[in-house]
Amino acid sequence: MLRAAWFIARSDVAYLLRQRETLLWTFLMPPVFFFFIGSVTGGFAGGGGSAPSITVQSPEDAGFLADHVVRRIEEQGFDVTRSIGPDTLAAARRRLILPAGFTDSVAAQKPVKVEFTTQSDAGVDTQYDQIRVARAVYGVLADVIVSADAEGTFDPAAIERLADEPRPLQLTVSQAGSRVEIPTGFEQSVPGTMVMFTLLVMLTGGAVLLVIERNQGLLRRLASSPLPRRGVVLGKWGGRLFLGLVQISFAMLVGTLFFKIRWGPDLPMLLAILLVWGALAAVLGILLGNLARTEGQSIGLGVLASNVLAALGGCWWPIEVTPQWMQSFALTLPTGWTMDALHKLVSFGAGATSVVPHLLALVVATLVLGWAAVRTFRFQ
Repeated sequence: MLRAAWFIARSDVAYLLRQRETLLWTFLMPPVFFFFIGSVTGGFAGGGGSAPSITVQSPEDAGFLADHVVRRIEEQGFDVTRSIGPDTLAAARRRLILPAGFTDSVAAQKPVKVEFTTQSDAGVDTQYDQIRVARAVYGVLADVIVSADAEGTFDPAAIERLADEPRPLQLTVSQAGSRVEIPTGFEQSVPGTMVMFTLLVMLTGGAVLLVIERNQGLLRRLASSPLPRRGVVLGKWGGRLFLGLVQISFAMLVGTLFFKIRWGPDLPMLLAILLVWGALAAVLGILLGNLARTEGQSIGLGVLASNVLAALGGCWWPIEVTPQWMQSFALTLPTGWTMDALHKLVSFGAGATSVVPHLLALVVATLVLGWAAVRTFRFQ
């Protein structure tokens, strides 16, 4: 039985890899989606990226304190550009305007108004920008107060000496436990697209091939052979599993070489999750091929089911940014189990033992649906 099942698997893989649609959705479209979705969602939910830019307008008579303001703002993680005219200032997303005679006014202890504006809507990111700019400005004010002499005068040298002095109070920041930052950009798009497209190819190409073979009478010929029903299903499943593993391997290779994805320290468990996910997707493709009556039904239902499961399971966006009820609902879906396991292993560093329940759920689902695929398999 195993020899005949292996022959069926090889024949199905050879046929599928000759189809342009399979090649398109297995090798071409996933990298396109990696780049497009990863670029669009880079920084989504506060993820890392390049330093935010800010334009500082400092008139010629602003004095040396303007340079000190710029240095303080750079310490807050901004990429600072000095404004050279109104056009640059108007086009800036974040703007800090220093008044004329800035240093002289501070030295004379006159009230000084520093204006910060942003084109972003009010939100957490905008509030964070305001806090960092305020820290920089108040830091300059504190430096002026501390470095001033008894008469209230100060100079650049005094402020520089203050900056070089060791701080008697220091704050050490370190990570407590596993990373909790939500994966964004390519860290989300590469695993999510890989999981989604594996399911998409299995539920379309894998299912429609069964419908074609049934309609053309090819499965009836297999029914006349001594191979039992479960042997035929095993061969069909093996061919689809091999194609899914090729797709997953290619996606991981592209993600590593071109999108610099680090797959984490628990690579054996990661591979085990993806192996069982490929097995489950292959079973789902056979099950859909058993239920569909026409090629149009198999393709339409496959596209619809794969997109719905991908969206609800966290393949399109990190499920961690959704409401709690949606995160709980995702853990009832196979895509949700897989994506949650990948996030734990790749992004959160939770360790291999944390995804044992996910692996067991995928294995049980594969066995149950595999039994259903055997029971519903039709030769005609």
